[in-house]
Amino acid sequence: MTAAPLIGMRTQACPVVLLADCDADTRQLYAAHLRASAFVIDEADNGAEALAKAITVQPNIVVTETRLPSIDGYELCGLLRKDPATRATPIVVVTGEAFEPDIQRAKNAGADVVLVKPCLPHVLFAEVRRLLEWSSALRARAEATRVKSAEQVVRSERLIEKSNELQRRTMLSRSYTRHDTIDPPHPPPALFCPMCDQPLRYVRSHIGGVSIRHPEQWDYLECGEGCGDFQYRQRTRKLRKV
Repeated sequence: MTAAPLIGMRTQACPVVLLADCDADTRQLYAAHLRASAFVIDEADNGAEALAKAITVQPNIVVTETRLPSIDGYELCGLLRKDPATRATPIVVVTGEAFEPDIQRAKNAGADVVLVKPCLPHVLFAEVRRLLEWSSALRARAEATRVKSAEQVVRSERLIEKSNELQRRTMLSRSYTRHDTIDPPHPPPALFCPMCDQPLRYVRSHIGGVSIRHPEQWDYLECGEGCGDFQYRQRTRKLRKV
């Protein structure tokens, strides 16, 4: 039975499968079936070679037998799970050791799926496809989480900056002394009473405003003819009766 090529796979266009088995016929059987389904195949006939290729090539998935020369499949799984480069790589163990303790040992070592020989190629293909889709979904969620975390960091930094700016403004405002004076920084112009058109007599000035960077000056004057008191605002140049 020939499996259909992957459609809509959420990994790269041609996922790489590393096949580790000391039996060349088994590797050839699985490799032919997976290549027909648009996979790129890399092979290793012993555990040491499989470990080296997994770390350097970083395949999308590793398929390994437990009975491997130099480093067996159980140890290979454990080493792959310890290395940062392969810690998240899906692992399928295809083994002739069908007893429950052996299957559990493979899972404890880091295998995501354990298949017992004889394992038909289409069964292996189905598990490989499922694990790749699962791995891709995990990566997508991790990326979404990373982006969300980065956005939260940016928002936090902006809030901190706004808080610091508000604190600076508050401190600046509190350090600014608002006061009355008869010697203002900006002497008031010659002003006339809007009611009797007589010159107004200067009384005092009030220096205020938000902060020392943004001061304001109000001048207070009175009419000698009894029309009342007036306020002149330097910034707007407006005179009003008070």
